[in-house]
Amino acid sequence: MRYHLRRTDKEIKDQYKLEKILKETQYITLAMVKDGLPYLVSLSHGYDIENQCIYFHCANEGKKLDYLRSTPKVWGQVIFDQGYKLGECTHEYVTVMFQGETTFVENLEEKKNAFRIMIKQLEEDSQPILDKFLNSEGIKNTIVGKIDIEFMTGKKTPEISI
Repeated sequence: MRYHLRRTDKEIKDQYKLEKILKETQYITLAMVKDGLPYLVSLSHGYDIENQCIYFHCANEGKKLDYLRSTPKVWGQVIFDQGYKLGECTHEYVTVMFQGETTFVENLEEKKNAFRIMIKQLEEDSQPILDKFLNSEGIKNTIVGKIDIEFMTGKKTPEISI
């Protein structure tokens, strides 16, 4: 069941703007569940506009992997927080929320592409890091998660333009 946005004046309807926000943010907050217990984590990421998916990387073991392998469906959020405005009783922000399903990338070429997307999104001068990292042996053993986005919605205060 999908709920409607009560404050339609704050809704971001333009798909391009939603994707732009996912592409410009440095981290996502991801909600997961396992055996009825919730877990929330913030991750650096890269958004692949062409495939409408989010890539992230993580260690070879741990709580996040246990949760994602148990229940691959996730809910996530990115936010540009412009802060509370003193004396105005308002908070300025832009946020995108999404639902998706997580898989793990096994193919080495797709892993390299995922790292290209992540590093280019996070680094101003990405080429030196790409040259070093993409040619290392470590990339083969790094876990790369892929969240295929099934649904996304956005909301912002009217004072902020995208």
